[in-house]
Amino acid sequence: MKIDLNNFERFEARHNAPNHTQIEEMLAALGVSDIDELIAQTVPEKIRLEKPLELPQPLTEYQFLRQFKTIAEKNKIYRSYIGMGYYNTITPPVILRNIMENPGWYTAYTPYQAEIAQGRLEMLLNFQTMVTDLTGMELANASLLDEATAAGEVVHMFHGARKGAKKKQANKFFAANSCHPQTLDLIKTRCTPIGVELVIGDVAELDITDPTLFGVLVQYPDTNGAISDYTDFIAAAHDNGVLVAMASDLLALTLLKEPGKMDADAVVGSAQRFGVPMGYGGPHAGFLATRDAYKRQIPGRIIGISKDKDGNEAYRMALQTREQHIKRERATSNICTAQVLLGVMASAYAVYHGPEGLKTIAYRTHGMANLLVNSIEKIGLEIVNKDYFETVRINTTPLQAKAIKILAEERMTNFRYFENGNIGLSMNQQTDVSHVVDIVNIFQDALGLNEAVDVEALANEVSVSIPSDLQRTSDFLTHPVFNQYHAEHEMLRYLKRLENKDLSLVHSMISLGSCTMKLNATAEMIPVTWPEFGSIHPFAPKEQAQGYQEIFKNLEAWLCEITGFDAMSLQPNSGANGEYAGLLTIRAYHEANGDSHRNIAIIPSSAHGTNPASAVMAGMKVVIVKCDEAGNIDLNDLKDKVAQHSENLSSLMITYPSTHGVFEESVIEICQIIHDNGGRVYMDGANMNAQVGLTSPATIGADVCHLNLHKTFCIPHGGGGPGVGPIGVVADLAPYLPGHAVIDNNVGEKASSAVSAAPWGSASILPISYAYIAMMGAEGLTNATKTAILNANYMQIRLKEHYPVLYVGANGRNAHEMIVDCRQFKPAGIEVEDIAKRLMDYGYHAPTVSFPVPGTLMIEPTESESKAELDQFCDAMIEIRKEIQEVIDGQADAVENVLKNAPHTQEMTITGEWTLPYSREKAVYPLPYVQANKFWPTVRRIDSAFGDRNLICSCIPVSDYEEAEA
Repeated sequence: MKIDLNNFERFEARHNAPNHTQIEEMLAALGVSDIDELIAQTVPEKIRLEKPLELPQPLTEYQFLRQFKTIAEKNKIYRSYIGMGYYNTITPPVILRNIMENPGWYTAYTPYQAEIAQGRLEMLLNFQTMVTDLTGMELANASLLDEATAAGEVVHMFHGARKGAKKKQANKFFAANSCHPQTLDLIKTRCTPIGVELVIGDVAELDITDPTLFGVLVQYPDTNGAISDYTDFIAAAHDNGVLVAMASDLLALTLLKEPGKMDADAVVGSAQRFGVPMGYGGPHAGFLATRDAYKRQIPGRIIGISKDKDGNEAYRMALQTREQHIKRERATSNICTAQVLLGVMASAYAVYHGPEGLKTIAYRTHGMANLLVNSIEKIGLEIVNKDYFETVRINTTPLQAKAIKILAEERMTNFRYFENGNIGLSMNQQTDVSHVVDIVNIFQDALGLNEAVDVEALANEVSVSIPSDLQRTSDFLTHPVFNQYHAEHEMLRYLKRLENKDLSLVHSMISLGSCTMKLNATAEMIPVTWPEFGSIHPFAPKEQAQGYQEIFKNLEAWLCEITGFDAMSLQPNSGANGEYAGLLTIRAYHEANGDSHRNIAIIPSSAHGTNPASAVMAGMKVVIVKCDEAGNIDLNDLKDKVAQHSENLSSLMITYPSTHGVFEESVIEICQIIHDNGGRVYMDGANMNAQVGLTSPATIGADVCHLNLHKTFCIPHGGGGPGVGPIGVVADLAPYLPGHAVIDNNVGEKASSAVSAAPWGSASILPISYAYIAMMGAEGLTNATKTAILNANYMQIRLKEHYPVLYVGANGRNAHEMIVDCRQFKPAGIEVEDIAKRLMDYGYHAPTVSFPVPGTLMIEPTESESKAELDQFCDAMIEIRKEIQEVIDGQADAVENVLKNAPHTQEMTITGEWTLPYSREKAVYPLPYVQANKFWPTVRRIDSAFGDRNLICSCIPVSDYEEAEA
């Protein structure tokens, strides 16, 4: 027998789970001869690609990691003192290994099913407590995308909170020119579409009595490093009905007077320096803290404390009615993705170090700045800002700065260089005395200054230089959770206890329709924690990040090939942010053509709720088009709406395949109708994983599309984030893609202002999608799409006799997902929520509940699941259907049954007397496989109404426990 020496193990066989035998069995169940026959029955022929994708030949895992290391090494790790909201930090190894590199944390889904997400919810509550304590505010959300987008959300929040006859029409927002430039750039993006007048200037010159002014943003410490007390300024603002937000730094706030003490209305910032690598800009957990009075306006997710069915304390996502799928165009924000994984890391950092540990880090960082100042002044240079935390601005001339820059970069060191020739330096957790010596030597050698400076001797004389009236006097992080896990063994056990409370992809399939919980392969994840990617500052010169630039170039080219588009922007750092960026690109195109009046966005009634929310944020008016009984866009209604609004038509937003899981036959005609009337077509890329290699957004007629890299292209969901939402566009829209105020991100002169703080968004997780495409290749990606469609249709065949499937295509097939109807059980008292909770007893996370149709489950299996896993899930659903029938037939009590009491916890099963009218075995071991691999929910069904009536969004004070015990 000859041996084929080129027969390498293909990564595709690891990612696409069903093997040849399983595929044959599923095809037989579907009554088709091969998978191409199924695809022909599912994907309309007129939108099929005419030729295969042209991508590089696939690499094995071993080959990829070897080759990718050479790309990584093109990134040069310089010592960074640039600051501007990004700082070197130290990720404790116990957090790196047990959270960031742990699939038990990074493969979990957004905690909508709170009973099997208590670990993540507890850590997010810790995050909120950390933020509220340090900022001195009353309420915080569970993270936002980054500091700049958090500031942008404040503009919307303050604009919606205007009160009183004098301020109701106020339309001016002021941002101090001492804010970080990337923040100012993004605020400009947010203000323009909604008609808010943005004024940027010196806060000392602001007329706070201006009746048209409704909000102000200041930075503390500011971008130059200066610290000021804004108490009197904020009081004057409040006297004139003006709200004030402060962009701040959590580490600085361990030593500085907190914004709450100054009576600020909101505080925004980033938790990056709490153990999260810079990663060339992201992902990082932004935050927004505010007063309790604005709890109905605050954007993003809030974790609250409620009670379960037995009265035990339990965590849940609070105020969920604010979510976009309910409020839609009335939503306060389009935020969909929080930065959960990064928020968890940051809060774990605070738990591990505790208040004293954080202060120690802060004092040391401040001390390094003092040492630098003392040393720089010794050599005859002047410090611009006399009061600071860890950032100083040195008064140098342009000629001096040029000489310093040349020498600094020769010595692999980055400073911040201002337009007037000044130089900024920010100290960080990694800075030590030897680094200050190196900095001083660079200045001396570049400028020919020969003054003798004994930096090490000066290091013995360092003391706190923060003015007494700006020093923090209040305690923070007093809750026990921040004061008892400082030994690694205790921290390790705490993290493991939390992890064990959460169901993730390490346990079982998560079949969430529209959310695509597919394999996040280990080989894809490994490079994320390489220092060549994590240790690069986003504003470092591009020539130091040639590895990143190569990744961007290749990934953009591959995504353009997959989508059929001409250009791609990697900047949007979530799917919803991608929607927003895509609509802004269309808006800018219309304005450039003199069509600024085109502001009507037509959106199907079935669309994701972020679609109308994004459209409103982009300054558009939403017009809803109906869907017919088959779930397709109603063509007659569309034509009527287009005819009515043709003069002002901006765009159509569609999802393809449709939100109902069907390839609509008329999609090309739909797009042509829009184009014929001067509009552009935006395609929501939520279901792109049913298109790759078979069709494309450009083929169906779309002009712009955002891609959820955390869905189709394997970036993990991380419990609700990180996400990445790049947008692809046709050629005439390319000039209007998002630019950046600090770094040229290769867009061009017509570029729009930024939609994210960093030039390329969440750059450090792009290697995941890069790896996926590189290892799958064109054929592997296409086969993944085919397998996803096969898996979904196989499940449809198994389930449709038990649960009606609402929408199918012309040949009775679904795309990659399906909607099963549970409304028929309502007369017997069984709600879709009961089925969702009962699935927990079978070891499964529920599919998507009540979207896009109330009372339904939307199921998506993905290509990463084997036939054995699909069958096991179907067995669970079929057994639950039998349990429902027992209630319908009166064999089970209408109230005290396994569905209404689900989920069942270990505690209720083994303690006390069992009084329920069914057995313990039926409750917790409903099928044989469950007993062999039981996942135990840690709380019973949570009372959401109680949680909203008694909103508690931070760790309960110890005194409350004492009162309860008394």
